[in-house]
Amino acid sequence: MSELPIDPATQASSGTATPVEGEAAAQSKKGAKKAEAKAKKEAEKARKAAEREAAAAAKSADGGNEDLAKDNYGDITSTTRIAADKVQLKKFSDEHVGKTVKLRAWIQNARMQGAKMAFVELREVRNWSIQGVIAASAEGTPVSKQMVKWVGALRLESYVLVEATVRKPLEPVKSCRVSDYELHLTKCYLISSGPEVLPLGLNAANRAIASFEDEDPSQPAAPTEAVESLSITESGVAPSASLSTHLNNPAMHKRAPVQQAIADIRMTVRKLFSEYLDWRGFVQFEAPCLIGAASEGGSNVFSLPYFEKQAYLAQSPQFYKQFEIAGGRKRVYCIGPVFRAENSNTPRHMTEFTGLDLEMEIEDHYHEVLEMIECVMLHIFRGLKERCHEEIELVRAIYPAEEFLVPEPGKEVRLTFAEGQKLLREEGPEEYRNVSDDEDMSTPQEKALGALVRKKFGTDFYVLDKFPESARPFYTLEDPANPKVTNAYDFFMRGQEILSGGQRIHVPELLEARLRKKGIDPTSPGIRDYVDVFRSAGVPPHGGGGIGLDRVVAWYLNLPSVHLASYYPRTPKRLTP
Repeated sequence: MSELPIDPATQASSGTATPVEGEAAAQSKKGAKKAEAKAKKEAEKARKAAEREAAAAAKSADGGNEDLAKDNYGDITSTTRIAADKVQLKKFSDEHVGKTVKLRAWIQNARMQGAKMAFVELREVRNWSIQGVIAASAEGTPVSKQMVKWVGALRLESYVLVEATVRKPLEPVKSCRVSDYELHLTKCYLISSGPEVLPLGLNAANRAIASFEDEDPSQPAAPTEAVESLSITESGVAPSASLSTHLNNPAMHKRAPVQQAIADIRMTVRKLFSEYLDWRGFVQFEAPCLIGAASEGGSNVFSLPYFEKQAYLAQSPQFYKQFEIAGGRKRVYCIGPVFRAENSNTPRHMTEFTGLDLEMEIEDHYHEVLEMIECVMLHIFRGLKERCHEEIELVRAIYPAEEFLVPEPGKEVRLTFAEGQKLLREEGPEEYRNVSDDEDMSTPQEKALGALVRKKFGTDFYVLDKFPESARPFYTLEDPANPKVTNAYDFFMRGQEILSGGQRIHVPELLEARLRKKGIDPTSPGIRDYVDVFRSAGVPPHGGGGIGLDRVVAWYLNLPSVHLASYYPRTPKRLTP
């Protein structure tokens, strides 16, 4: 018996299938699941890849964990080298734009501009400064975000070595002297770090001294406020400091552009003094500072133990200049320290100062010496105006002063002491109506006379001649025509004395007589040796003078204190630094 065929509809409704059809269906479901799993796997893979790419991009943008610029900054080592050319800031020009240079400088100011850029002011010498810019690159080299952060956090007055490209700023940088260029830093190495807090900031150090009271130098100065981070060109911010604070912080005191300018002017005065005298046939020599007796007979000398003897610091090279003349020199000069043990705590006195001394033979009249010194001083004044124009302007920006007036050639002002006193009596303040021709001038008298001379003759430089005998030391020759006065003179700047000089006694008998007149024993230690020099050989008539270098600088610039003109002022209260 044959089997009947099965109806497909019946088959479908019954829910049964043939073995072939069931197997195909199972395989279809399994494939779908695999495909779904594969798709999910691919999606996850793509997601992770995208995350990795995003992380890599972020890492590249912010430097990531790996600092690709790490070799371009940090503490300097013995192997650190920058191959770029060194160019001084004052020599920058358009020819340097686009070129890579290296610079060693102090961090004058630093500030962050967001997280990826910083600005620094780099000061090379005096007030020669330039703006530096450092910005992180997208790829993290040569400048990374970490490098920017490090440079922006450098302490003020740290000393660094940088490599940079010279660029033109969008507009002049007013806070820096080099205003038409800026440096785009690619390397920066710390040579020496500044302190966490500056005891004297550059802004305060470059301002006028607030007080000249010489306080106890052993007391430390209080740290300045954080406002000191401002540029030195910004005004009206940082308070001024006292002289004591300045001198207790010598490094920052001397870094101030104004103080460096004063120092440069001082050295120029020395050079001009030497140049002129060399040209006029003078020979330089060196006088000792240690001497065996208080030779000039005064009490204002410093004594110190010298092995088993007593020694003194020289009050002046006076005797040694004369010894040189006695030794056959016609014209001599020396430059060196002079010591005075005077308890004078004034803005015009120091216990140690630098003397510019000269001595020369007199052929006919002692005015040969007066005129020589006058020519020296005029050479100095005119030389300063020519060689130190910028330095003088810089100082006057901090310490305003009228220009120092110099007489025209042939119109030099020379007054006798008596003529000066007469001018004070007739045209000076009321309190000087009765000044005497036989008594030395006081400091207020000198200043009052200086004001009169400036008004009447149009000069701040003049000479007073023929000083009273009572006002001059024992080695000064009395005027043969009038023994009440001497062949002696003082030179003045702005009404203040900067030189004393005159004709010396070269005849031993006259010298002994004048010593006794002054109450000095000619046979006393030191004095006897001095007199014997004039007995040992014939000595020509001679004269000279001693110029106070510190006073010349201070009064030319019209500084409020002579201490500002000294490298390391010494006063009765100060022996440091």
